[in-house]
Amino acid sequence: MTSTVTITAEDPRSADGARLIGALDAHLSALYEPQFNYFLDLDQLAQPNITFLVARNAAGEALGCVAVRAYADFAEIKRMYVDEAARGQGIAKALLNAAHETAMAKGFDLIRLETGDRQTAAIRLYEQAGYRPCGAYGDYQPDSPHNHFFEIRLSPAATV
Repeated sequence: MTSTVTITAEDPRSADGARLIGALDAHLSALYEPQFNYFLDLDQLAQPNITFLVARNAAGEALGCVAVRAYADFAEIKRMYVDEAARGQGIAKALLNAAHETAMAKGFDLIRLETGDRQTAAIRLYEQAGYRPCGAYGDYQPDSPHNHFFEIRLSPAATV
């Protein structure tokens, strides 16, 4: 990974947030039919129970993002994305670690996420980080042909 990447909480409605989320939406829309996409829009990502993190290089260019949504008894990873040109540099791992740190700082030791079966690199990343399959949660339907649900119990040493 590039040592000059910084990750900070930002407003998802910024130009960079909108660009990253727009690219993610386009990517997922190419993979799945509309009924199998569970997008949170920019205003939803700006709600008080969500922390939106952006990874930037030394020049300030936004390379990727991830959101951490707080529920009553767990946190959820949402809207994780790394710009195609920045992939393979460890940015996804850094974003996932930052999401873990954010969740722990908010008092959560359980993180859940949903991803799709066609996102094999994401599934590999989550499994390598120690995530294990779990059942559907929240508003997700358990019978979708594409959904994969994962969770991890965090400790201060739970980094990728």
